Amino acid sequence: MKAGLTPRRDLEPSVAVPPTVRASLSPSRAADFKTCPLLYRFRSIDRLPERPTPEQARGTLVHAVLERLFDLPAAARTPQSAGDLVAPQWDRLVTEQPELGTLFAEGDIAGVDGFLRSAAALLEGYFAVEDPRRLEPAEREALISAVVDDELLIRGYLDRLDVAPDGALRVVDYKTGGAPREAFEARALFQLKFYALVLWRTRGVVPRVLRLLYLKDAEVCDYSPDAEELLRFERTVVALWQAIEQATERQDFRPRPSRLCDWCSHQAFCPSFGGTPPPFPAAGAGDPLVDARSRPVAPGADE
Repeated sequence: MKAGLTPRRDLEPSVAVPPTVRASLSPSRAADFKTCPLLYRFRSIDRLPERPTPEQARGTLVHAVLERLFDLPAAARTPQSAGDLVAPQWDRLVTEQPELGTLFAEGDIAGVDGFLRSAAALLEGYFAVEDPRRLEPAEREALISAVVDDELLIRGYLDRLDVAPDGALRVVDYKTGGAPREAFEARALFQLKFYALVLWRTRGVVPRVLRLLYLKDAEVCDYSPDAEELLRFERTVVALWQAIEQATERQDFRPRPSRLCDWCSHQAFCPSFGGTPPPFPAAGAGDPLVDARSRPVAPGADE
């Protein structure tokens, strides 16, 4: 990696960033670059705003309910209790993220009610594949991070981490879209391998299971990595970041059209759709260690 980026060490109070670290990368941003370099630029360099969609907001709501569900005593973690959490969690999210309130016209009670019912239906899919009364997650919605190649901070938010009595780790990720098609499953597993690499580097333990729970279709996808695979994956992540740095130096982020373009918020700026990207930000603009969490995300991308 080349010098010239200025590090920041006040990202999160719980994260100690070594002075050698110059940049950060999350699985969402890494996947953006793999999917379409221009999308990475729009989100991470230009930081163009993205208006949430009902699908994205529904995913955010379901994640919030499942996080809060485990605050309840084990015996109380029932479908009824989860359903009772939907409306208050939506009210909380709208208060914290006012842009979510723009999804429905003022007074559109029927639209909001239908939206909340659709979220509750996804929760039924969750209970079809897991019994939360038998689980005590070690961590939920947890930020984890590790340094690789001395200069790159990799980090992301786990939906859930389970730890068995023997110390075995299971990384669980909730997906509110349908069961995976091949291209989307590869992206989802990329995200989980990212988390597995962080856990291996920080805890010295390779997760035994990476689990995707597809709530819409009530399906489970399990994958078991090994240390050799994670070492190869680490090299892939470093190489990916080197490619991002080269593209940044050259100010050359090209579009890569695919089916995911259907969900892109930035078609007006994309040459593939007749648009023109905004002027490239001046050198030094932005912060290489600020990699804002991108949730909600486009359905079919991380979901």
